[in-house]
Amino acid sequence: MNENKPIPLSPKQVAFQQAMCSPLKFRWFLLWKLPSVLFWGIRIAKLDEKQCVVSLPFTYRTKNPFKSIYFAALAGAAELASGALCLLHLQGEQRFSSLVTGVEGEFFKKANQPILFTCLKGDTIKEVTSSLSSPGFTASITLPVEGTNPNGEVVARFNIHWSFKVKE
Repeated sequence: MNENKPIPLSPKQVAFQQAMCSPLKFRWFLLWKLPSVLFWGIRIAKLDEKQCVVSLPFTYRTKNPFKSIYFAALAGAAELASGALCLLHLQGEQRFSSLVTGVEGEFFKKANQPILFTCLKGDTIKEVTSSLSSPGFTASITLPVEGTNPNGEVVARFNIHWSFKVKE
């Protein structure tokens, strides 16, 4: 697939993208679906057809006793970066169920600053979800997500394993 060619979004995808990038609508979504993410103060900084960037603040709500960000907050932000991108590509005519089937994480530096998590696999997600045509069809995908500090240094790297199934 051509890396520079934009992937056209459907009206449902555009509506989802706008809702996730709207502070008020995003907070309502989090309150309803992911209250811990709301507590941690995680925000979607960018969401388009190719990537999702999520910001995780370094505050008393995310800090552990070792004066760094708690690993669960790091993993939650990484999951949201991949999950929001998956949800964007799952908006459409068919209904899907999705499930995280595995998480692998590597930690390289102390997370004692705000962290940006980036998932750049929108084109891969689009290919996988497009291949699911009939109810009962399933597919799996592993999405790499990288967390960097304000200096651009990689703090953590996650592989989030997702499974998708077309609903009846």
